Formats: sequence, structure tokens, C-alpha cells
Amino acid sequence: MDALQLFEEMPVRDTVSWNATIAGHASRGDNASALALLVRMVRAGFAPDQHTLGSALKAAAGAGRVVHGRQVHALAMKTGLAHAVFSGSALVDMYAKCGSIGDSASAFEALRARNRVSWNAMIAGHARSGDRAAVFRVFDRMGREGVGREGFAGLLALLDDPAVYKLTTQVHAKVVKHGLASDATACNATIASYSECGSIDDSMKVFAEMDDGIRDRVTYNSVLAAYAYHCDGDRAIEVFVGMRKLRLEQDAYAYTSVISACAQREQLKQGRSLHGLVIKRGFENMTTVSNALVTMYAKSDIVNDAMRCFECTVSKDSYSWNAILTGLSQSGLSEDALRIFSQMRAAHLEIDPYSLSTALRSCSDLAVLRSGRQVHALAVLTGFRDSDYVSSSLIFMYSKCGLIDDAKASFNESRKDSPVAWNSIIFAYAQHGQGHAALELFARMRERDLRPNHVTFIAVITACSHIGLVDEGARYLESMERDYGIPARMEHYACGVDLYGRAGRLEEAEALIESMPFEADAMVLVTLLGACRMHGEVEMAMRVGQRMMEMDAGEHATYVLLGEVYARCGRWGERKAVRRAMRERGVAKVPGWSWLEAREGVHAFNAEDRSHPRMPEVYRMVAELTAEAGKNTKIKF
Repeated sequence: MDALQLFEEMPVRDTVSWNATIAGHASRGDNASALALLVRMVRAGFAPDQHTLGSALKAAAGAGRVVHGRQVHALAMKTGLAHAVFSGSALVDMYAKCGSIGDSASAFEALRARNRVSWNAMIAGHARSGDRAAVFRVFDRMGREGVGREGFAGLLALLDDPAVYKLTTQVHAKVVKHGLASDATACNATIASYSECGSIDDSMKVFAEMDDGIRDRVTYNSVLAAYAYHCDGDRAIEVFVGMRKLRLEQDAYAYTSVISACAQREQLKQGRSLHGLVIKRGFENMTTVSNALVTMYAKSDIVNDAMRCFECTVSKDSYSWNAILTGLSQSGLSEDALRIFSQMRAAHLEIDPYSLSTALRSCSDLAVLRSGRQVHALAVLTGFRDSDYVSSSLIFMYSKCGLIDDAKASFNESRKDSPVAWNSIIFAYAQHGQGHAALELFARMRERDLRPNHVTFIAVITACSHIGLVDEGARYLESMERDYGIPARMEHYACGVDLYGRAGRLEEAEALIESMPFEADAMVLVTLLGACRMHGEVEMAMRVGQRMMEMDAGEHATYVLLGEVYARCGRWGERKAVRRAMRERGVAKVPGWSWLEAREGVHAFNAEDRSHPRMPEVYRMVAELTAEAGKNTKIKF
């Protein structure tokens, strides 16, 4: 903003000042402003050069707006710069990132000279479209023109999705074939690529085969990033400690990765120790390190510490704001998340799909439809309505607010080319008791050859559970790994337990738990305990409740459910024992909250709470309504 203000105050401007301002906006992701400045520049009579067009095309690519990119292309043709190496390479990159691979290839062939940017843009475009054969054709052509050997690292950097794992193995084979198995740059890129393709074992195999003499700081940072990507805090800390023993300098990147890997409550102690080292090394003012600390504390439910780290971050970027937004929302502090989102809006900070999605999720948790519609309007205004995350969150928000038709309309407007929006609409119909419609959507999803993910099966099994299709739901659970290569997670087994439990088939639910390849957690056991309460199965409830209390899960729901089972069967002595255990262990029942959306904002209340600033008026009105209701009630005998 300061740069723009200085630019606006300049009495005389030249091409360099226009270029600097346009490039600045494009670099910070303010794509609309960068393109608007280009229009102003041309109208002011300045002729754009390669740098102007390169920045404008970067903005068009960042916004994903091919129509704007075509307009800049027309300007490049008019000025004779469409075939120049810098602006021409930016054209290739823009079309590739906007998914117009044919136009990208045409721009590529029209170049008078090609650089690594143009080659990598072509490779990236074909990789995104899934055309592996075209990727290798371009790569082989690079080799024939003398740039292939140096392009392995750039190519591997593009292979960052499990869908291209086999392609990564093929490129790795070419790395070895070209005699680069001892090249640090190629090996480091291979470690990162395997990790992002989902194979941490392959990453570590490459690392293990590297000679000590060629391992450098970047190598260790790549390994740390791999463990962070896979949330393996224990092994990340081992590597981090190993770096210290080898006296390798640990930079901000290393600290960011190892702290990110410790984003689990089990590693909170190590995370706090790393925080101390950050302060000692003077990295606490580094934005990336601060962001990692915010995320670590937020994921560990230490929201106060997350907020302190956020507030102490000197230079906050979009990730900083999104990290605290997500942390607050996932910790159930949706009001605070919406307050932070309002601060972002008031400060005219950049709003991206992640911040919009988190705000919509907070609106869902509070069921505040008016606020949700406002965020929906903002998503349309900012052009992020088509984002998978935003579309999915809109569907979820309308569903939680009881508007299944609006949820369906949001789904119909989504792109539908990934499972994200499909998962949300299947969940929506399942939660609204329309399980058959949910299963029909799943069938349509498979007809489109869209590969389901683990979330899809949670939604599908939930749909089966809600409409009593027990055997069909069980078949879906069994087919996950067999037919789709998706191992069942804890949440899938919890859905399976709920599936059997709702139908009263408690023995099968318990047998499913015993068959799990890992130890059941509190979520699975609470689900079975709830089914025991529903069907009055006291003996099983006692076994499950005792198992949970031995785990010392600290969940108040365990004690409450077990107490309700005893009360339902008139076993008051056992119920008192449960309450006594709660007191002795310091477990308190978490009070329920209610939210009311009024013109001036969202108001929160819970039982016997008097903290609201207008509470005297609230209780006075309640008394008046109660008295009025009493007058108009006719008692019939």
C-alpha cells in the first residue's frame, strides 16, 4: 500500500515506475490491481515492454483468468513482443496455468528463443493435464536441444501429487541413467518429489543412498520438509538433532519444517523446546517460523499461545492470517475466527480461498445464515466462488443452516472436477436424512470416473447409516482398500460402528472394533457407548466405559453417556460412582452454547451464563414471555 501511495503521488512517471508498481501487485497476489494498472498505463500513453507484459501475464495466470491473459496476448502481438523470450515465456506459462495447453504449445512454438522457464512451463502444463507421454516428449526434446540434463530438478519439482507417483519413479530412473545419482541438486529434488507423491519411504531410500560427502544443508532441509509433509514429528526431530551433531547450520527453513512436523499434541513438549531455540537463534521475527509456531499451537489446541505468536508476528502474510483463522475455527472458537476475518476485511488485507473457506466453516458451526450469505457474496465478488474449498464450504454452510436446496444450488454451480464438492453434497444429503439421494450422487461421481478419496467413504457410510442400509454400508467399508487402494482410517471404523450401532447390531459393532489393525481411540469407543445407551445395552456399556476410563481419555462425554445408561436402567449406585470418578479426575461437563444472529452481530449464550452485556434485558424479556405464555395456557384434565 505504501508503494502504491508513493506511485500515485509521483508528479512524473515513466515505464520503470509503472513496471515496478505492476510487478509489486502481481508478486503479492493482488492480480486484479496489477491488471487494472496495466490498463491505466496504456491509457496514459505508455508503451508496455517485456517486463510489463511478463508481470501482467503472471497476474492473469495467478487469477486463473484466461480471458484476461488473451487480452494481454493481443497487446503483446500489437507491440511485437509476443515472440520475445521473456514475454513469450510468460505467455506459455500463463496458458499452461490456465489449463489451455493447446494455446500454450502454440505460444511455445512461436518463440524465437526458449529459456528454462518456457520449457518448464510446457512440462508443467502437460503434467497438470495428466498427459504423461507429452511430458516425456517435451523432456526428450529438451535433451536433444542440450537443456535436458539440467532440467531434472525443475521437472521433479512439478511432480508433487500421488497421481504422478509412477512418473516420478520414471524420472528418477532417468536421473540415475544420466549419472546424476551423486548430484546433490537432483537427489534433493527427488527426495521432495517422492514425499509429495505420498512415498516417504522412497524419499528416505534416496537419502540413505547418498554419500555423506554430497549431503548438504538443502538435503537435510528436504528430509525435514518430507517428514513435516507426512506429520512425522519424531523422525523430523531425529534428523534435526542429527544436523546439530554434524554442525550443519540450521536456517529458518529447517526450523519451519521441524516445527511443522510437530503439529500434534504428542509432540507439544518438543515443540515448546524448539520455540525456545527459535528465540535463542533470533528467528522469532521470521514470518515463516512464526507461522509454523501458530499452526503448531493451534493444532495442539493451545489457542492462547497460538494467538500470542500471531500477535507477535511483525510481518504477517496471508498464511499468518489463515493459520490463526483455521486454528480458532478448528478449536470451536468460531466467533473469534469470524472476528479475525472481520479484521482482515477492515484492514483491506488480501482474502483468498482458504480464508473464505474457513469463514464459511465458522458460519456453519454457528449456523449464522446471514453472515454466511455475506461471505458467499464476497466469494463471488473476489472471483473465488469456483474454488474447490469455497464451493465445498458453501455447500456445507447451507446444509448446516438447514437449506438443502441452497446447498444443492451451490453444488450445481461448482466445477465438479474433483471429489471435494461431491463429498460435501453427499454429506449434506446424508445429514438431512436423504441417504438414497446421497448414494445416487456417489454413483454419478463414479460414472464421471472421479476417483473417491477417504472423505468420500466417510460420507457414503454415513448415508447408509442414516437410512439403515447396514449391509451395503459394510460392503463400502470393505471395498475401500480392495477396490480403491484407500486404507480404512479411524474415522471410517467409527462410521462402521455407528452403522451397526444405529441398527442395534451391537455385537457386530464390537467385533468390528476388535478387528481394527490399530488400537481404538476415544472417538470409536464413544460411538459404541452411544449405541449402547440408545439400545439399553448395560453390560457392553460397562465394558466400553471401563476401557475408556482406563485410557483416561479425559472426555466428559464418556462419563455422561455411561451415567445416562445407568440412569436409564435405574442403577443409581453405579451412576453416583461415575459422577464421583468425574470429580476425582477433574473432568467437568462442557456446557452447551447457543448462538443468535441479530442485526448487530452474533450473540452467544450458555446455561446460567450472565456475561452478555445486555443480560438484564434478556432475562426481563424471558420473564415477560414466560408470564404471557402462562396466561394463555389452558390446562385440560
